Amino acid sequence: MVARTDSAESTTIKGRPRVRARLTPLTTEHVLAAALEIVDHEGVDALSMRRLAQALDRDAMSLYRYAENKAALLDGVIDLVLRELVIDPDAQEWTHELRLVAHRYRDLALEHPNVVPLLVTRPLATPLGSRPLGTLRPLEDFLELLVRAGFSPPNALRSYRLFFGFLQGHILDELQELIEDPEESEDVLRLGLHRLPRSKFPRLRSLASELADYGGAELLDKGLDIIIDGLESLFPTTARATGA
Repeated sequence: MVARTDSAESTTIKGRPRVRARLTPLTTEHVLAAALEIVDHEGVDALSMRRLAQALDRDAMSLYRYAENKAALLDGVIDLVLRELVIDPDAQEWTHELRLVAHRYRDLALEHPNVVPLLVTRPLATPLGSRPLGTLRPLEDFLELLVRAGFSPPNALRSYRLFFGFLQGHILDELQELIEDPEESEDVLRLGLHRLPRSKFPRLRSLASELADYGGAELLDKGLDIIIDGLESLFPTTARATGA
C-alpha cells in the first residue's frame, strides 16, 4: 500500500511504514508550470488532472487544491504565459513600444505555439472580471500607455482591439504556415500541398515557394506600419499631439 502527501511518499512493508522518498512541496507555480509543459509538448487535449498528477508524481485528488478543474488550469496556463508579455506604460514613444510588444508577443507564440489557440479563444469562455489578474495586466498597461500618449480612454480601448486583433490573426496565420516536413527539398512536398488535387487548387499549389518562405517577422513589421499609421489617422488629434 502506498500513501502520498505533498511532502513525502510512504511505503508499508510487513506492517512497518517507511518513508521511501521525500517529494518536493507543491505550489501553484509548480502545478501551472507542469501544466504548461504538458501543453507545450503534448497539446491542450493531453492536459488533464490525471496526466498532470502523473507528471508531478502526485495523486490527482491532491491537485484540486491548486486548480478546481481543467478550466482553471487553462486559465492558469494563459496567466503564466502572459506574465512574460511586458508592456511599459511609461514608454516615451507609444509607437515604438507597440512594435516591441508585437515582437514580444510573437516570440511568446513561437515559444508556446500550442498555447496560442487558448490566448485567442479562451477569454471568450470567461467574463472579463473573472479572469486571472495576470491575463488582464497587458490590457491595463496598454490602455495606460495610450492614455498617457494622449488617447482618450475609449479610443485607447478601440486601439487595443484593433492592435491585438491584427496581432493574433498574424500569429495564427504564421503558425499554420509552419513547414510540415523540413527535410523535404520540394516546397510542394514540404507543405503537404501534394495532397491537394491540382485541378481544384491550382493557385494554392502554384504559391508553394512563397508559402514555404513565410517571413513572419518581416510581414509583422509591414502589418504594424499599416496598423500604427491607421491608429494615428483614426485618432489624429490625440495621437499626433505626442510627436511620436
